[in-house]
Amino acid sequence: MPSVGDKFRAERERRGLSVHQAADGTNIKTDHIRALEAGEWSVFSAPVYIRGFARTYAKFLRLDEQVIVAEVNGEIGAVDEYGVSAGSGRRSRGAVDFVMLQLSRVKWTVVFPLLLGLALIVGGWLAFKSWQATPKSDPLNGLGSGLVQPRSRTPGTLPLPTNGPAGRSGR
Repeated sequence: MPSVGDKFRAERERRGLSVHQAADGTNIKTDHIRALEAGEWSVFSAPVYIRGFARTYAKFLRLDEQVIVAEVNGEIGAVDEYGVSAGSGRRSRGAVDFVMLQLSRVKWTVVFPLLLGLALIVGGWLAFKSWQATPKSDPLNGLGSGLVQPRSRTPGTLPLPTNGPAGRSGR
């Protein structure tokens, strides 16, 4: 039974395409095209890239994408719920991995506006409570009248300045 890489190579050659033409048609690097055709899965950093490139390449060559991806999954090994092959040397899942997985499943286009609206409502309520808690007394209470009391006791006259202009003499 031919491997996925053999099927890719045979179909590309049947269509008379070079590796460079296939790379231009799929926007996949020529190195990755060659790795797909050779079945060298270690070239790719994660199985998700293998499946994505295989799907794109199968679509370009007009092969059945679902069958190709199923065969790729069989070739790269068993796949866990995260889409990572069992033999990839991945560390065990921890609390952070679980939280990040759950956050990735959230529909942020719905949740973010709701959180923003909730934050605005809570912020407005706190600002209103703060405004209500401020004393309603006159802030100018305790200040004097602001008028300067004249030094002379003669009514209707202004006080004379105590210091004259510097450097002027003889006037």
